[in-house]
Amino acid sequence: MTLEPTGNRAIVIGGSLGGLFAGMMLRSIGWQVDIYERSAHDLDSRGGGVVLQPDVVEAFQRAGIDTQALGVVAHERYYLNPNGSIAQPMPMRQMLTSWNLLYGSMRRHFPAQHYHAGKQLSDIHQASEKVTATFTDGTRETADLLIGADGPNSTVRHQFLSDVHYQYAGYVAYRGLVNEADLEAEAATLFTERFVFYQFPNSHILQYVIPGEGESLELGKRRFNWVWYVNYDEATELHRILTDKNGRQRDYSIPPGLLAADVEQEMRLYADTVLAPPFQKLVRATQEPFVQAILDLGVPQMTFGRVALTGDAAFIPRPHTAASTAKAAANAIALAEALVKHNHNVSKALKSWEPLQLAYGRQLMASCQQLGDRSQFSHGVSRFGE
Repeated sequence: MTLEPTGNRAIVIGGSLGGLFAGMMLRSIGWQVDIYERSAHDLDSRGGGVVLQPDVVEAFQRAGIDTQALGVVAHERYYLNPNGSIAQPMPMRQMLTSWNLLYGSMRRHFPAQHYHAGKQLSDIHQASEKVTATFTDGTRETADLLIGADGPNSTVRHQFLSDVHYQYAGYVAYRGLVNEADLEAEAATLFTERFVFYQFPNSHILQYVIPGEGESLELGKRRFNWVWYVNYDEATELHRILTDKNGRQRDYSIPPGLLAADVEQEMRLYADTVLAPPFQKLVRATQEPFVQAILDLGVPQMTFGRVALTGDAAFIPRPHTAASTAKAAANAIALAEALVKHNHNVSKALKSWEPLQLAYGRQLMASCQQLGDRSQFSHGVSRFGE
């Protein structure tokens, strides 16, 4: 439910999930919001599965977006033995969704005339209780508040914390999507509407069902989403893993269809060597696997005058608690609440908002690092079986 206009305006830098959460929550309390995304292209083909957390549902509800059909329910968890049999079943209901469904739902809800693609931030200036963003095309925009929600390579963060950078955690996540109809029947039966894990020394792989093409939730038209964590040395191996099939060196991820042929072949051979048989079948059925380096990032502060950092621009928790998307939503919800509490006084609101968000980010980082290190480095840093 959107309140009456307050006369306040916000600039949001970054048009992915974090920026859309910030934009929606500020609009819900009566602010005018414009989002500026550096990419000139639509983002709706990125990413894979997302575990739907309560903060995301709350953000959607506050924005007035229907939450009745946001994903696929997994009714239980399975942990597999090396031969593919079930080692441990656990009743656990979870809702699983996709990056595309969340992004598409928010983009359709956010006014198109206030979402600006192809806008690269170059500078930020603050004066007279206003903040001005200058873009590389020479245009300028002035507002009462600027949100940096522009991800791991945040231009906003670099303006204020130029010495803070993300660090490679020592392993990557291979990922893939498989249409329900394309997976062998026995494996499909095992995986359908379950959260399934296979753990082995210094690695684990997991899968769950998510909405399919066109955000479809129809049985038979959904997708199996898998994530596999594999160790690679930063000095000797990571550069090659993050060089795409066109020879372009990527910062931290390679999207579907661009994984180098030799890297993909090695990954597939390794899967056939070490994974439980159902996961071998799942990887074999994947047409365009992709990869992302697992990163650590934490900032010492999140506010700078009338500028605030949210989402992955401030803290990057490793994926093991499925908290990254939820954290971006929680940051945005808390900011909207602080602004209302302080009668839309930006300085007072940011001062009250920052300490709890810093503590939340640090706690998530520590928890995720502990889980990740236990999974990947309990037996040294090498890859199992090599």
